[in-house]
Amino acid sequence: MTPTTEATDRVELVFSLFDADGNGYLEPSDFDLMSERVVAAVPAADEARRNRLAGAFRRYGETLLNELDANGDGRVSPAEFTSVVLDPQRFDAAVDEFAEALAAMGDPDGDGFVGRPEFVALMIAIGFERPNIEALFQAFGPDGEDRIRVSTWADGIRDYYRPEKSGIPGDHLVTTGTR
Repeated sequence: MTPTTEATDRVELVFSLFDADGNGYLEPSDFDLMSERVVAAVPAADEARRNRLAGAFRRYGETLLNELDANGDGRVSPAEFTSVVLDPQRFDAAVDEFAEALAAMGDPDGDGFVGRPEFVALMIAIGFERPNIEALFQAFGPDGEDRIRVSTWADGIRDYYRPEKSGIPGDHLVTTGTR
């Protein structure tokens, strides 16, 4: 299956964000840095949620290195990343765990909803731009209390990595003009 242009743009963006130290490669230290920033974004989250998300980041990074480091240099290049991340058979389990943990982190009281402040804080900690974050939150259809369902966000994260998807809420995260 050939990925859509939108899927390729989404993956290029997420690579740049996960490259937390900005050296052009994904390494275990990038996921440690990202995890620390994102876990700190919602101080009200309990220790179990923080640990779950930190573990998901760690396993996501381990999966990337195990699955994508084609040349065995201990890091993942943009080309290695793009070639595998959009392959659902190889990457769905890691994306699923990450999606569930990140969405749950935005629900510190466990009521099944993520409020806009928590959503925005987490997404800024990852590195997305505020206008894009706001557009994404709106695309998820917040309720009258300005919240979205945890499951809606988790499903949106999963869709973000689907190679056949275009016209999805996650496309709002890609800055206009990058295509």
